[in-house]
Amino acid sequence: MHTYTPEIDDLAQRIFDFARKRTELDTIPLGAARTEADLAAACGPTVTTDGLGGAEALRVFTEVLHDASLSVDYTRYLSFVPAAPTEASVLFDLVVGACSIYGGSWIEGAGAVHAENEALRWLADLAGLPADAGGVFVPGGTIGNLSAMVAARGQALERVAGARPDRWVFLASSQAHSSVKSGADVMDADVVPVAVEGDLTMSGAAVGKALDHYGDRVAGVVATAGTTNLGLIDDLRGIGEACHERNVWFHVDGAYGGAALAAPSTHGLFDGVELADSFVVDPHKWLFAPFDCCALLYREPARAQAVHAQHAGYLRFLDEWGDWNPSDFAIHLTRRARGLPFWFSLATHGTDAYADAIQVTLDLAQAASRRIDAVDHLELAHTPSLSVVVFRRLGWDADQYTEWTVRTMKDGTAFVVPSRYQGEPVFRFCFVNPRTTVADIDIIIDALA
Repeated sequence: MHTYTPEIDDLAQRIFDFARKRTELDTIPLGAARTEADLAAACGPTVTTDGLGGAEALRVFTEVLHDASLSVDYTRYLSFVPAAPTEASVLFDLVVGACSIYGGSWIEGAGAVHAENEALRWLADLAGLPADAGGVFVPGGTIGNLSAMVAARGQALERVAGARPDRWVFLASSQAHSSVKSGADVMDADVVPVAVEGDLTMSGAAVGKALDHYGDRVAGVVATAGTTNLGLIDDLRGIGEACHERNVWFHVDGAYGGAALAAPSTHGLFDGVELADSFVVDPHKWLFAPFDCCALLYREPARAQAVHAQHAGYLRFLDEWGDWNPSDFAIHLTRRARGLPFWFSLATHGTDAYADAIQVTLDLAQAASRRIDAVDHLELAHTPSLSVVVFRRLGWDADQYTEWTVRTMKDGTAFVVPSRYQGEPVFRFCFVNPRTTVADIDIIIDALA
């Protein structure tokens, strides 16, 4: 298995050809899910005692499994938060796998870690974090938020001088991502919802009142910079100041929205993010990297290191060097150098190209809003601030929303799933793909007639 044979050379060429052709496609098909029974019949047994051989295993993937998986970079895939990795990042992902780099320690992956840190520095600068801020790339926002919350609890323990409450509390709004509640559950802590303003954002005044009420039970506050459902940004400055006045950890979840810091037209919406003790943004969402890649940044990395660094006899050799070990800054030890494809694309294209591409998607959201306003049977539910557009199909009930989604998914027209807003069904566009066009929007709107 570990010998480069003529058969492996042939397989390499086949794989490179498929990857290149998939990457260079101008029109990417959506794909369609198939049942387990259908896939089992189409594939036959794939894990066998003697093996299928590389050519046959690749055929099963390219002819059956690939088409049974939705292409998130399809231009009319506008559900959840899609992805649109650059060609450069996709191709370099092959290199990362081929190089077998362990990205957890400096001594083992110094070159890779240096490159990742360059990309993290750009993000830290966008957020206005200090020169000694730093962090690590983790699989996604869930692990990023959880790791930041664990670091927050570590600081809270210092603040209360060991007088640990029966249960820790994290403050967040009702619009916070579900991973915040999930992280608190893992930590056996509670999330207390802070009342939101009329625009559904969390204010510094409301957080200050909640902090005073819950006192030393509070391990940290989680604000959102771009909610998943509506793209809303909390009062980051007010919340940050309320936290700093009381020495409480201030975490900003920008997993989706934080990318808009790169666009001059929306950078000012994030005023106060520079006060964050920790901040996450997912390059695999709106910064054009492959899955899975979340940037986790800390204002004072040493605080996170004190909580997260693992210690064991076989790790002492790494610890003694005092280097920057990425495994010390989140809930992990073994890690892939998952930030490298993002770094390579940044290094290839430059940061101005990123700002321009993000602006394209922001402009698409405004164009979609205008198209929706011009149609009698559609109605905007909320004015967009980033690249999420939420709207109603007047006269439809929840079943009709679902039936339309299933039909258009099956025929490849679009993938737009219903969401909920103020207790009612709505449709939601999330634009992160610069290849999406106004013509794509018109096709979907016409299908909603």
